[in-house]
Amino acid sequence: MSDDAVVRKILLDSGDTWAVVGLSNNTARAAYGVARVLQRAGKRVVPVHPKAETVLGETGYASLADIPFDVDVVDVFVNSSLAGAVADEAVAKGAKAVWFQLDVIDHDAYARTTAAGLDMVMDRCPAIELPRL
Repeated sequence: MSDDAVVRKILLDSGDTWAVVGLSNNTARAAYGVARVLQRAGKRVVPVHPKAETVLGETGYASLADIPFDVDVVDVFVNSSLAGAVADEAVAKGAKAVWFQLDVIDHDAYARTTAAGLDMVMDRCPAIELPRL
């Protein structure tokens, strides 16, 4: 499946509960702006950050494992060196897809995640891709 086909599948068909790893109340951070775009597109945004703060009206959790309900997509806003572990947590959580944001690249994590049967996009932004659909 081409990247564009995977992007379309994740945004339109993978479900509406998105865990956004790295999302905090810092409005200057890209994660905050992208989370707002996802909410406007009808997605439920679940903040995942060590502070576990409520963001954009949604309860935050310190880790993916702490979320007491199913998550469809895990959107990753952490440094590439930390992203692979998040992808592994997404697989363990039972997510359908993993999305690595712009400049978040880990080819080994991509191989592990897709081998586990999840859809994955790397180095793209849903806030850029949504209007293109």
